[in-house]
Amino acid sequence: MATFCRLYGAAKGANAPAGCNIAWYPDAYTGTMTKKLLFVVTVALALALVAMAADVTGKWTYEQQGRGGGPARQITITLQQDGAKLTGSVPGFGRGGDNPPPPTAITDGKVDGNNVSFTVKREFNGNTMVTKYEGVVSGDEMKLKITRDTQNGPMTNEVTAKKGN
Repeated sequence: MATFCRLYGAAKGANAPAGCNIAWYPDAYTGTMTKKLLFVVTVALALALVAMAADVTGKWTYEQQGRGGGPARQITITLQQDGAKLTGSVPGFGRGGDNPPPPTAITDGKVDGNNVSFTVKREFNGNTMVTKYEGVVSGDEMKLKITRDTQNGPMTNEVTAKKGN
């Protein structure tokens, strides 16, 4: 009865021991399985990274200090994520009373992992005012750095927004 033998690491053309019906076997099975395993692990890691990216779609609320030490007010921004693209709006600023100003659309919105950034441009008396938002999302919290153009140069403040339902 013949036995099946593998000659691991043997040189091509090496003679098989007596009773073996395979003279040379380069271990192609192991090499193929290693490549398949490496491919599967790479795909799994790529999917895990995509799954770990923040989902920022929804309403985020933070508290903004009032002017001149006045009472703080709640600001709710609405964000919509589509892959790495971010759209949405922030409430209009000003004293609207019963008729608040319409929300302003965000531009240049990006999501990169847990980092978000977007810009808001408003026209006021013929002037364009730009506000830049940069943030890091961690669960249902987003730490935002908000930089506005003012008459006295850029002003930056940091807030923590909480995700609503």
